[in-house]
Amino acid sequence: MVEKKLKAVLSIAGSDSSGGAGIQADLKTFIANGVYGMSALTAVTAQNTLGVKAVMDVTPDILAAQLDAVFEDIPPAAVKIGMVSSTRLIDVIDNRLKTYKPQHVVLDPVMISTSGSKLISDDAIDALKKLFPLAELITPNLFELAVLTDQPFDAVKTKSDMERSARMLFEEYGCAVLAKGGHLKSVATDLLCTAEGFQWFFGVHVDTKNTHGTGCTLSSAIAANLAKGLPMIKSIGSAKKYLTGALSTGLSLGHGCGPLDHGYMW
Repeated sequence: MVEKKLKAVLSIAGSDSSGGAGIQADLKTFIANGVYGMSALTAVTAQNTLGVKAVMDVTPDILAAQLDAVFEDIPPAAVKIGMVSSTRLIDVIDNRLKTYKPQHVVLDPVMISTSGSKLISDDAIDALKKLFPLAELITPNLFELAVLTDQPFDAVKTKSDMERSARMLFEEYGCAVLAKGGHLKSVATDLLCTAEGFQWFFGVHVDTKNTHGTGCTLSSAIAANLAKGLPMIKSIGSAKKYLTGALSTGLSLGHGCGPLDHGYMW
């Protein structure tokens, strides 16, 4: 039998019992985008399409053990970081990233929900910022972009606001910034800020309420593409195309904001 090799990608994130976001969405996205997915859980959540019912963080020792187990046996070509709400867990991730030095790190700063609700404490937000210089790319939504640049959470409303705020983050932390414009009216336009300047990614707005896990899915697809060797711009463009497809099939599960169809191409 001929040996088969796949690029391995690690997700560091929380679990979603309904399967639409977090680790579950990440693993579905990885396999759909042709990489081997691995996971290190930061929290176990009880949630569904109507909301989050309960959250329990893992201990720092358990997170550290998960990361060591993965890196010591199957070093990932890329790492995606999602929900981390504890400063102690962020410290573990910081330590392990500096120890193992993965080539690609995509960080989705899960801080502000689609409705504008803050999901983590101010202390945790400050701790999360120290991971930014270790990341190749961070992917804040517009609310998160505003908070990370010390503005009111609803201050980023226009393309010029996005450019100004993304540039502030890039200059402070040195990582590329993908400002997700999903909250712009009637369009799905994202902005990439790098040392080369700005790159806009124009997308079709999909008219659906079933958007649970879109941020997780996009960042995981980008990480998968980087792991396969695609350059940043192509990685983002391909990930946006995949996300649009997963939103467009009309999948409707649950009584609230339902999940995406991650395996739509099959």
